[in-house]
Order: sequence, then structure tokens, then C-alpha cells
Amino acid sequence: MAPCFAPTSDTAVSLYLIEQDQLQSWLTDQPAFVQDWVAANGFTAGGGQALLVPGQDGAASFALAGYGLAAQRLRKRFTLAAAAEKLPKGSYQLQTEAPHVAQLDPECLASECLGWLLSQYRFTRYKSATAMTASLIAPVAVDAAAIESLAAAEWLTRDLINTPAADMGPAQLEEAVEALADEFEASVGVISGADLLEANLPLIHTVGRAAEQSPRLIDMHWGSSGPKLTLVGKGVCFDTGGLNLKPGASMGLMKKDMGGAANVLGLARMIMAARLPVQLRVLIPAVENSVSGNAFRPGDVLNSRKGLTVEINNTDAEGRLVLADALTLADEGAPDMVISMATLTGAARVAVGPDLAPFYTDHDADATALTASAGPQADPVWRMPFHAPYESMIEPAIADLDNAPAGGFAGSITAALFLRRFVGDSRYMHFDIYGWNPSAAPARPKGGALQGARALFAALPAMLELKS
Repeated sequence: MAPCFAPTSDTAVSLYLIEQDQLQSWLTDQPAFVQDWVAANGFTAGGGQALLVPGQDGAASFALAGYGLAAQRLRKRFTLAAAAEKLPKGSYQLQTEAPHVAQLDPECLASECLGWLLSQYRFTRYKSATAMTASLIAPVAVDAAAIESLAAAEWLTRDLINTPAADMGPAQLEEAVEALADEFEASVGVISGADLLEANLPLIHTVGRAAEQSPRLIDMHWGSSGPKLTLVGKGVCFDTGGLNLKPGASMGLMKKDMGGAANVLGLARMIMAARLPVQLRVLIPAVENSVSGNAFRPGDVLNSRKGLTVEINNTDAEGRLVLADALTLADEGAPDMVISMATLTGAARVAVGPDLAPFYTDHDADATALTASAGPQADPVWRMPFHAPYESMIEPAIADLDNAPAGGFAGSITAALFLRRFVGDSRYMHFDIYGWNPSAAPARPKGGALQGARALFAALPAMLELKS
């Protein structure tokens, strides 16, 4: 099943989106029967409320969705989706020109329609779930195909993250990339196992060598003209912490440690579906950080593709290691821009929580473009600093770099600074995302989450100066 709008239908139920402070004005124009029905059912047009209104014959006449107050909408996204989930089965057509209904600008209308489609998502690989039966006819003012494409990308990301590691190891992640490539006529190359050493990708091999499934570097290419854009996603399909073993409570969600890979694949899907004029490359180091006799150890000093040595002070700081080799490879291709996404540090969650996607860049214009696109896309981001005075924190005594500086301060920043050492002169942006909704919200069920990708997709034309 793919997310989609309902076909146009003569039997669709009219849906009126009402702001709370406009309800009385709207009711004034309604017959007494409707006024009494609204009052009897306690409908106040609060955000996310829904009410089906019958006609005099008892059949459905129209429906109401509460849009709340403007101040309340600042605290919650996808208000229409909250109402959609409460509507009974049927097709609904939003009436945007009626008196006293909410007047949404085109961006806001598109965002609310996207929320409706995102609400349709169900993860049913292992257990059936009740499907959402209320469907929306796309308003004429929105680009229905573009919104469906955004929803499909997010569904892909959610499915990948939600799938347990037993069914989403490095080999299965490779298969997911190949399936996406087949859909859009992209090409995929893979380097795995001992071949990683021959290809000078030693950190990827070292982190993944203890696992049953071989570590690998997945390399997808699409597009033959335009700026070169390389996306790098952390694909740690499960993270035990290695010899610095995580406690059980911390290991429970580690199927999501490939959330960076899932997010760049969602973004790649958006780019390819829209046929943006770019030369797209997606690099995913796919590994499991496991415990075995040949697992890498605290105290080891490892070589990297770039030639920098790394002292291992914690084997649970493995994501930055596999990204380091992939970023070096990305930089060698002389791209116009490199973007990495990773579920990298707990420090980022402490700093901004699970909802915001923190990002790093040295380019103010890119940060401005991304921040401007985040609001309309209902995809919040927050800029973090590449704070140069902290560089000394990642420089140990016996190697070029330290993968886990002592002290615990500025953990997300020091991880980002570590990664930047491997990018060279390429224009670089890094996301330290959570990739998970810890609790359900309208259009965002508990589970795997896409973060920052919609904002990036909307900002890319400005960042890369793409011609429309």
C-alpha cells in the first residue's frame, strides 16, 4: 500500500475546517438543527476535534474538523490529521472557500494534507493493524503527486527503522537500497567483508567484523548532470555497544541505529521522484556493532581511509568511525555538497530532545535556507555550532583523534568536529538525529521517524542554486 489521496467522487462528504474563535460566526449561518447538533456533541472546534453532522434524513450531510487557536497550533503539528483519525469511513473533500472556515495559505494547506497521508501509515509486517478509513480528496490548490511522494519517502524511512535487526541487517539494508535504485533506475555498488580492507575502508571493516553479517559500504548513484550532491547515512543496523556493552535499557532501541541511513534513503527518494537536476550519490556504511573474539577493543588505535589514526576510548562510539571512512570517500569525489545523517549521540537528545533535528554547517546561507524551509515543511531543525575551541577535546596523546573524549561535555559537538576532520574542503552539513518518535502524535505514530529530510529537500534548490 502506498500513501495516496482519494479519487474525486460525487459522494464525498464536505469537510469544514473551523478555527475555535470562528465557530460561533460559522454557526450563525447554520440552521437550528445544526446548531443544536454541534452543541449536543460538545464540538468546540478545538484542535483535532471531529464531528459528522447528519441531515434531516439521518444520512451524513457534512463533517467538521476543529482547527483550534493559532497559539495552540504552535505547540502541535498536523492539526487536521488529528481530526482525520477520528472521522468515520468515507471520502472527504475540504471546503476552503466557505464563510468562516480556516483560511490556509498554500504551504500550510499542503502541510496539513501531508499530515493526513502520514496518518494512514501502519507498520504491519508482523501484526495486522486497523487501517485508517477516512480518505481525503486532494484540494485543487495543492500538488497532490508531490505530497504523495513526500509521504511515500517517509513511509519508507519508517518501515526501515521499525524493522528489527533480525530482518534488517546489513544484507537486508543493501537489498532495500537496491529496491529503491531499481524503482528509479539508479546504480548500486557494494564493497563487503575483507574487500573493505582491499578498498582502504578499514574503519568500516573494523567496526563490523565481529558480526555474523559482513560489514559493507553501499554506494548508489543517480543522475548525470547538475551539482554533485552526496548523502552519507549511518547504517549501524544494531549496536550492542561492542565490548563497552550497553545496558539492556540502552540497547532496547538499537534497531533504530541505522536511522541515518533510513533518512538519507527517504531524502534520496524525494530527490529522485522529483527528478531534481543533481548528480546524487548515497553512501551507507552498513554494519552491526557486535561482541565476538575479534571485536575491536578500547585502547586500540585504528587507521582510517584518510590516514588519520583514531584511539578507541569507547567501542560504543562506533557510528563516527564508519562515517569517517564514508565521508573521506565522499570527499574524494569532489562533490558540491556533502550531507551526513546519523543517530549519533545521546548528547544531542539531551540538548534538544527527540523532536528537533540538530544540524551543523559552516555555511550561514545553507543554515538560513534550511531553517526557512523547516517551518512550512513541519520538519523542525536547530543549528548547532562547529565550535573550534573544542577541537582539542578530540585530540588524544597517542593518536590523531579520539573517538570518545573523556568528561562527557559537548558530546554532539565533539562528534560533529570529529566527522568534519574527514571531509576536507567539501561543503558539509551534518545531522545528529534521533530517528524515533517516543510517543504517538498526530501523523507521527510511535516508532521510526524521518527528521530533517523534508526541510532539506525543500531547501536544496536554494542551497545548490538549482534552476526550476
